[in-house]
Amino acid sequence: MTAELKQQTVVVSTIDEIRKLTDAFRGETLGLVPTMGYLHDGHMNLIKQSLNKCDHTVVSIFINPRQFSPSEDLDIYPNNLSRDIEKLESIGVDVLFYPNRDTIYPEGFKTNIQVDGITQHLCGKSRPELFKGVATVVLKLFNIVRPQHAFFGEKDWQQLAVIETMTRDLNIDVHIHRVPLIREPDGLAMSSRNSNLSPEERKKALSLSRSLNDSKEKVNRGITSSKQLRQNIKNIIAAEPGTQIDYISICDPISLEEKEEVKGRTLIALAVKIGPARLIDNCIIGD
Repeated sequence: MTAELKQQTVVVSTIDEIRKLTDAFRGETLGLVPTMGYLHDGHMNLIKQSLNKCDHTVVSIFINPRQFSPSEDLDIYPNNLSRDIEKLESIGVDVLFYPNRDTIYPEGFKTNIQVDGITQHLCGKSRPELFKGVATVVLKLFNIVRPQHAFFGEKDWQQLAVIETMTRDLNIDVHIHRVPLIREPDGLAMSSRNSNLSPEERKKALSLSRSLNDSKEKVNRGITSSKQLRQNIKNIIAAEPGTQIDYISICDPISLEEKEEVKGRTLIALAVKIGPARLIDNCIIGD
C-alpha cells in the first residue's frame, strides 16, 4: 500500500478501472470486503481485519436489488457515499469499488447462482430470492476484483454459510474469513438498518439481544428443550408492541436444520420486523 493511497481512497465505478488497479497489486495479497454501504463499526471491523491481514484492501459498496423482494426496504435502505468515503480514508483503505446497477447487471443479464439446502431455512423461508441474489453478486465481485481473501460478518450467519458453500463447491480460489458479530454498547447487533429505527423502535429492538441472553442463561441452568426456549424468546419479543417475528430458529450451525434439543454447538437465530426495519440477530450456544 503506497503512502498516497493511505491518505486518499481511490473511488472507481467501472470494471475496467477496478481491474487496472487490482492488476497493479499482483504478487501481493488483496482483500475484499463487500458491503451495501452506510458503514458502521461492524463493517469497519471487517475492513480492519482485511487491512491487518492483506497488503491491499478493496471495499465494495453496492445496494444489490436482487436480494430485495418487491415489498422490502430497497427504496429506504440508508446510503451516504461521502460519509462512507470519509470512514474508509480514516483507516487507509486502498480502493472503493462503487458500481451502479448497469455495471453489475447489464442489459440481457440472465445468470443466477443457486445454493441448495441451507437456503431453505431461516431467512430463505420468507425471502426465497434473497440468497440467489447474494450468491450471484458475491461471485461477480470475486470475478471482478479477484481477491485472495474476503471478509464477512457472522451477524449474517446464513449469508456467510451460503458464500462459504458456493466458494467451496465452485472451487473459487478465495479464502473466506469469518468475523464475529459486533454489538452496540446496549447490546443491539450493528446493522445499517438500525438507522431507520425511531428512538422508541430502537428500544424495542433490544428485545432481540435480551431474548438471546435469556436463552443462554436458561441453557446454562439445564433447560435445553428447543420448544421451551423458542416460546421464551417469543414471549420476550412479543411483549414489545409492534414487533413482528419472522422466525425463531434453534438449529445446527452448519446444516441449519432445526434441533429439538440444544445439544452440542447450536445456533439460535432471529428475524424480527420493527417499524420499517427487518432485523436479524444470532448467538452460538455450546462448544
